[in-house]
Amino acid sequence: MKKYLKTLYAITLALTVVGCHDLDQLNEDPNKIKETDPYLLLTKVEKSAFSLQNIDKEYAARMIIQTDGESTYQYLKWGSKGFDRYKDLLQTQKMMDEATRTGKVEYLALGHFLKAHLFFELTMNFGDIPFSEALQGEGKIQFPQYDPQEAVFVGILEELEQASKTLKKEGTIQGDIIYKGDVNRWEKLIESYKLKVLITLSKKQKVGGIDVAQRFNEIYQKGILMMDNNDNGQLTFFDQAGSRYPQFNSSSYGSSMYMSGTFINLMKELKDPRLFAIAQRTASALEQGLAENDFSAYNGGDPIVPYAENEKLVQGKNISKVRSRYYQDPTNETNVILSYAELQFILAEAVARGWIAGNAEEFYLKGIKGNFDYYAQYAKGLGHYFTSEALEQYVQQPKVSYQGGNLSEQVKQILTQKYLIMFHQAGMSIYFDYLRTGFPELKIQQGITAPTRWQYPSSEYNRNQENLQKALDRQFSGSDHIRGISWWLK
Repeated sequence: MKKYLKTLYAITLALTVVGCHDLDQLNEDPNKIKETDPYLLLTKVEKSAFSLQNIDKEYAARMIIQTDGESTYQYLKWGSKGFDRYKDLLQTQKMMDEATRTGKVEYLALGHFLKAHLFFELTMNFGDIPFSEALQGEGKIQFPQYDPQEAVFVGILEELEQASKTLKKEGTIQGDIIYKGDVNRWEKLIESYKLKVLITLSKKQKVGGIDVAQRFNEIYQKGILMMDNNDNGQLTFFDQAGSRYPQFNSSSYGSSMYMSGTFINLMKELKDPRLFAIAQRTASALEQGLAENDFSAYNGGDPIVPYAENEKLVQGKNISKVRSRYYQDPTNETNVILSYAELQFILAEAVARGWIAGNAEEFYLKGIKGNFDYYAQYAKGLGHYFTSEALEQYVQQPKVSYQGGNLSEQVKQILTQKYLIMFHQAGMSIYFDYLRTGFPELKIQQGITAPTRWQYPSSEYNRNQENLQKALDRQFSGSDHIRGISWWLK
């Protein structure tokens, strides 16, 4: 660990030195840096790509609520979103260019993966996006066209294939803060991430010329997948400036942010010990001396009523805060973009859909166990809630044990458990699962439908309006609205 911290410090120092001269320019236009070592760029891009960008999903997926004002995500009133991820993409492309220039081709595979991940996030957020003409370099294409979303998905899968083909088993990858240069674990993440992208397309038989279920099965049959939590695609935090957990010292977490009843009530119904790692007992329960493992000591607010109604629960000392470790522990837990547990639920769903042969229950139980093991490792001082005995007691409950049934019944149970592993993890993944399948069942205001996308950033209206309007005409009859149905959902 000391050796790793020294390496990270050296990288941070190098970035700081570069930043004095060129890094500010890189943030604006990475192509202005003429030459640099690719490992310096890798560290920076990995840190951004694997980090928890925000907690919008926690509001939208009914995990938390706000009591001192109206959260646009809680009340499903969001609007536009930025194209900031293109800054990360430009830096990724610059890293790949420098890898080619210096002959350090081991960075190309990671570049292809990072591009796939970042483009995947962008297209899921918006629909059609600049893809084929994006990242073309300084001054070559100032106003890139928007590619149809299907073509973007084909491109994402091609980037992941290139990552697999380019990955070298030998060589050293400096600056890798995810797997510390372990190429085997990178290979497992890349192959597993392909399955994440493909399961997202469950409403489609084909993407381009690719048969979705067949491609999924081909990747699965290769068997190069994450095997346990050590393979998680995750960013680890350290108690030093610039490397602490992103919500550390958050004033909102300590004051106005509380748990949603949708999330808490589900865990109470299932007698799920993960509740004790995620939420705090109500103030009233603490005054009464109720035990930490007493499910009646927890209560959540209603995500669809006016926030003033939930403030009454605060005044009545009858609502749970987010567990204090999320804002008091600088290292807390990792940020995960794809975990072993999530992969198991993806595989369980694939079995239920008939995409692969196997036992859906087996994958389902592995997913639960993987997440119990994760909390046993990262929920400090709470490991006794996640022992093998506790796991066995939990999964033996009738409401938790795998029931099988028709596709809808199986997907409901799989996605319900997948929901429970997603607190502060995997970005908007579980919300997109909800849009795709209807599960987990989220509480929505009467007369309101869930938003399906974000509006394009205002900057695009100012600088690339002609291409933007073509994309809007193609997708949504010319209108840029948050409930437009993108190709992946049709």
